[in-house]
Amino acid sequence: MTEYGYFLSTEEHGPADLVEQARMAEQAGFTSLWISDHFHPWNSEQGQSPFVWSVIGALSQATSLPVRTAVTCPIMRMHPAVVAQAAATASVQLGGRFRLGVGSGEALNEHILGGAWPQAAVRLEMLQEAVQVMRALFEGGEVSHHGKHYTVENARLYTVPDEPVPIDVSAFGPAATELAGRIGDGFLTMAPDAEAVDRFRRSGGGAKPVHGGLKVCWGTDRDEAVRTAHRLWATEQLPGELNQILPTPRHFEQASELVSVERVASAVTCGDDLDAHLAAIGAYAAAGFDTVYINQIGPDQRGFFDFYRSKVLPQLPD
Repeated sequence: MTEYGYFLSTEEHGPADLVEQARMAEQAGFTSLWISDHFHPWNSEQGQSPFVWSVIGALSQATSLPVRTAVTCPIMRMHPAVVAQAAATASVQLGGRFRLGVGSGEALNEHILGGAWPQAAVRLEMLQEAVQVMRALFEGGEVSHHGKHYTVENARLYTVPDEPVPIDVSAFGPAATELAGRIGDGFLTMAPDAEAVDRFRRSGGGAKPVHGGLKVCWGTDRDEAVRTAHRLWATEQLPGELNQILPTPRHFEQASELVSVERVASAVTCGDDLDAHLAAIGAYAAAGFDTVYINQIGPDQRGFFDFYRSKVLPQLPD
C-alpha cells in the first residue's frame, strides 16, 4: 500500500522552520520525510537555501521519522566521497532511518565552482561512477578509485551505519529512468507517471520502492493559494531542460515571466477542496508509487497540517 510522507522545501524555509515542520508532520500522521538539497533557491521569492546536512542533523534530534534527500547531486559541487561521508553520518544520527536520494543535478546549484556544465549524457555517466564510489565507501573499508571522472585515494569512512546507506536515484527522462533501474535501490520522481514506473521496473528496478513528490498549496481562498503557488513555484511549469540548464535564480525569474497564473492553477492543487487533494495524491497510488511526499507551498504550514491531519490522511488507504 502507498505511504504518505512530507516534503521539506529548503528553498522556501530556514533551518528552524524546517525542523518545526518535521515535528508537525509527525504529529499530523505523515510517516517519513524527504528534504531538498540546494545551494540556491529557484528564485529570490523562495528566499532560502540552508546546508541540508546541518538540517538533517537537527531533524535526527527532533523527530523519529525516516529521512531521505531528494535529491543530492554528488557529481560536481560536492565530491562523491564527501557526500558518502555526509550520508553515512546522517544515517548514524538517524539510527539507520536515512536514504540518500541522488540525481544528475541542475546548473543552478552545480556550476558555482566555475566548471563547465556537462551535457545530460555525461552527467548520467558521472552519476553512475559517483554511486559506485559511494557504495564502496559505505562498506567501511579503505577505498582507492581511479575512474574517468573521480579519483579517490586511501579513503575510509570510520563513522558508518550498521548497513550501507540505500541510494535512490531520481529521473525525469527515459535514459535517466533506465539508469535508476540499473543502479538505484529505489526511484524518485515528481510526476505520477505510470510509464516511468514501468520503465524503472523493467530496467532492473523490479520490486524496489518508487517515491514521488507532490506540491500543493492549501488555503481557504483558492485564488490566493494559486497566486502564492505562482509566485513561489512558477519554475516548475517551465518546459524541457530549462530547469537543468539555467544557471541562476535571476534567470529562472526571467523565464518564469512566461508562465501564466492560469497555467499554475491548472497544474497545481490549490485551495481546500478535499476531493482535489485526494485526487492529486491518488494519481500517484494509481501509478504504482510506494510513497508520496507532499509539500505545502507557502507560509501557511499550520493550516496545511491541520487540514491533512483531520481530513486528508484519514481518507487515504493505509
